[in-house]
Amino acid sequence: MYLIPAPRKISIEKEEGFVLRYNMQIVIDPECDLQVTEHAGQLKRDIQHLLGFTLDITKGVRDGGIFLKLDRKLSREEYQLKITEFTIEIIGGSNAGLFYGIQTLKQIMEHKGAYLPCLLIEDAPVMPNRGFYHDATRGRIPTLESLKSLADKMAYYKLNQLQLYIEHSFLFRDFSEVWRDDTPLTPEDILEFDAYCKKLHIDLVPSIASFGHLYKVLRTKTYTHLCELDNSDQEPFSFYGRMAHHTLDISKEESFDFVTKMLSEYMPLFSSGFVNLCADETFDLGKGKSRELAEQIGVNNMYIDFVNRICEFILSKGKIPMFWGDIICGMPEAIKKLPMETICLNWGYAPTHTERETKLLHEAGATQYVCPGVSGWNQLVNRLRDSYDNISRMCSYGIKYQAIGVLNTDWGDFGHINHPEFSTTGMIYGAAFSWNEQIPEFEEMNRQISRLEYGDTSETFLSFVAEISTKNAVSWFEVICYKEMQEKRIIGKPWAPVLEDTSWDKVKEANLSLEQMNTEIYRILSHVQKEKRYLYQAYVLAAEGMILWNEIGAVIACGEEPYKKGSQARQLAVKLEYWYHEYKKLWRSVSREAELFQIGEVVFWYADYLRNIS
Repeated sequence: MYLIPAPRKISIEKEEGFVLRYNMQIVIDPECDLQVTEHAGQLKRDIQHLLGFTLDITKGVRDGGIFLKLDRKLSREEYQLKITEFTIEIIGGSNAGLFYGIQTLKQIMEHKGAYLPCLLIEDAPVMPNRGFYHDATRGRIPTLESLKSLADKMAYYKLNQLQLYIEHSFLFRDFSEVWRDDTPLTPEDILEFDAYCKKLHIDLVPSIASFGHLYKVLRTKTYTHLCELDNSDQEPFSFYGRMAHHTLDISKEESFDFVTKMLSEYMPLFSSGFVNLCADETFDLGKGKSRELAEQIGVNNMYIDFVNRICEFILSKGKIPMFWGDIICGMPEAIKKLPMETICLNWGYAPTHTERETKLLHEAGATQYVCPGVSGWNQLVNRLRDSYDNISRMCSYGIKYQAIGVLNTDWGDFGHINHPEFSTTGMIYGAAFSWNEQIPEFEEMNRQISRLEYGDTSETFLSFVAEISTKNAVSWFEVICYKEMQEKRIIGKPWAPVLEDTSWDKVKEANLSLEQMNTEIYRILSHVQKEKRYLYQAYVLAAEGMILWNEIGAVIACGEEPYKKGSQARQLAVKLEYWYHEYKKLWRSVSREAELFQIGEVVFWYADYLRNIS
């Protein structure tokens, strides 16, 4: 029986002892409020889905069936789950604790059905804030339905915070020039989703770029004068440029007015007491229009002064500011110049990331979250081994240095090519490792997730996905950069090599493995619960896309020897276009139209390139 996150303490008396019968009841202690009644209603629906029958809900004293109650002597998110031969009792330190006990019971029923073991679970999280960070701005904008599904999944694994990253993808007043070609989230979307999250004990925290990463905003005719660099509105669109430039010119007071106006419109839509102002990767600061100010006071002082002003503004509105810690990690003592309430989001995404920054910030007195990542950016399938190593390390650093939270990140660099579902495994890693400091081995964790999340009774699915994720002979980063280099949209060399290590031998080996892994995924479908099988198509499609891009990269990097006859190159172009046709359907199943057209332009450019070979 797999439970994720693993309970802190579990003792099993008998493997089979209690039968949950159709004529039993869900009984709520009279001291519980209406929210517990809502939780009982959801449990009733889950029992019907899992077992095929429903239980009536009532209030009163324990009398067999399932009994829900509160005990204020327990900590807020603590719960106890006791199953005897006669009853199931869930006790929570608060409604949240009770809710988490219900999630554990649901996982037990996933494995055991109606015939349940007699056991006692005493459980509470090691980390008070356990979050997930989802990029909703650089390619994909999720539908409201898919956001709710994400929240449901987070709640099931006991995560309690969600942040959606926004640069421009919200329907701001006076921003029509920014969102006119997009499908932005609306105030009504946010209000509805905030209320939905609240019912699941998830704090929906506003997160918005307010310093760097304002690419689309600062390329408009209206706001280009606030960009650190000149003529930003004259540049052609570039995925690479979006990651590298477009910082506010903070020597202008109008820049601060712009930020506070944006925050004033956005913050009130959220019930959260926190606001993430971001302020990361301000690459151009002091290099353009603010150069004179930088020479007077220094770039570091410019940065801290501006972040401090935004923090003070957020505090004046009754909220607690958060910001990304990449800049301040280089000058950790500067944390003392910010309001004491400020929370530093300390990110690091390498699988071998060290504890250095976490330790330095701790010693400087920072209140911090540690922020690992699910390793999905710039490729079609998330790198599971990298994400496991990174997330397990960062969670352990957070525990060691008394961080108050973990915020596991899911970024959409270069158009957010990877399907959002592929981040689920990394999200679950973060949920498990921020709840319980005992971390299972990589293979064991993947077996558990294969069974519990993907309904795979063979427990092998994620072993194949992990293998697929290593077979990028040509990365999406290289696909984008080669195109933009040919179009002169990238000045100089990109920050990483492009098609310099590509060979036909490497591509053939990778593609043979990908084809074998896809066959294995089809094979194990017979071991998968029918209601979960729909999840597998996306992985097959992504692996097929990897095969195509690997082959196209080899054609470009190694010459056209296997394609002397133009018909072969044309056939590859046709395959790519058919693949993109299926990819569009998958995209639209969970995301708004957003920047799908940008992915299409990349596909069509390469299809035309292949046809030109002939």
